[in-house]
Amino acid sequence: MSGRADDPPADPMVRVRGLKKHFPLDRGWFRWRNDARAVRAVDGVDLDIRRGETLALVGESGCGKSTLGRVLLRLVEPTAGEVVVDGVELGKLGPRSLREFRPRMQIIFQDPYSSLNPRMTVATIVGEALQVHRRVRTRAERDERVLEALAKVGLRADAMDRYPHEFSGGQRQRIGIARALALGPRFVVADEPISALDVSIQAQMVNLLRDLQRTEHLTYLFISHDLRIVEHIADRVAVMYLGKIVEIGDRDDVYTRALHPYTQALHSAVPVPDPARRRSRILLSGDVPSPVDPPAGCPFHPRCPVQDKPPACFSEPPPLLEVRPGHRAACHVATA
Repeated sequence: MSGRADDPPADPMVRVRGLKKHFPLDRGWFRWRNDARAVRAVDGVDLDIRRGETLALVGESGCGKSTLGRVLLRLVEPTAGEVVVDGVELGKLGPRSLREFRPRMQIIFQDPYSSLNPRMTVATIVGEALQVHRRVRTRAERDERVLEALAKVGLRADAMDRYPHEFSGGQRQRIGIARALALGPRFVVADEPISALDVSIQAQMVNLLRDLQRTEHLTYLFISHDLRIVEHIADRVAVMYLGKIVEIGDRDDVYTRALHPYTQALHSAVPVPDPARRRSRILLSGDVPSPVDPPAGCPFHPRCPVQDKPPACFSEPPPLLEVRPGHRAACHVATA
């Protein structure tokens, strides 16, 4: 990764400004009411992802991580905001232009069981995108490209004519990765790509993704709730809570000198194999507030363990500010 950690990227692979995705509630019999209630899945995100890096996006289930990943690829249309990928503003692309741009950005889905069509062979699954985007003209060309993609993820040629049910979970996820790589993308959203796999093979998948990043010159948004895994793959870490980024910085800074109380609580919950290094657990009170009706002020203040919080915590949403060089937090009490 080039450049100093405290310098903003001059030409990031992905630039996000003011991104929102709100899902309006179905009001049933009360549709006549002028009611703007909605699920605020993504609620004002500013983000840069540098070329060639892995930015890990972490947080509890339901905080908006997967929605953000899909909105970045315009698989889900945003409510507001701007997304620029590889210098192109996706919101300005029409259907045809977006279709032509899609090979540059791909996604690896979480569940290797439901994301592969059980009625298709591996050759058809991996080669489908090549045919849709007219990258091959004949079946022989398709098969050659499929073989190349399978070899990159460590699968043999005899996998081509087999069906998903004939493979283990780890092998199925390799097929999903091969499908994502077949078009030669530069930006890949990996949405919890190893959370459904056995612990025994998770390390293999992390190593595979890192090797592919180096050989294929990829930029990753790696979505996960598992801080143990993130520590081994991320260059930088962004922490999400209730649709907002509450902390972002280099991996080592976020792991060893977390600024936001929410990040500190997440770290305290990670098991430590050495009993002598056991952490003091930070227990959060209450449940995550509803994204339909988030609290005023800081969204985390109802659960924040900080004593004697300043009045601003209850009335003013904290901006995401640089507290240390290259390390930002959205917290009224965060200090260097």
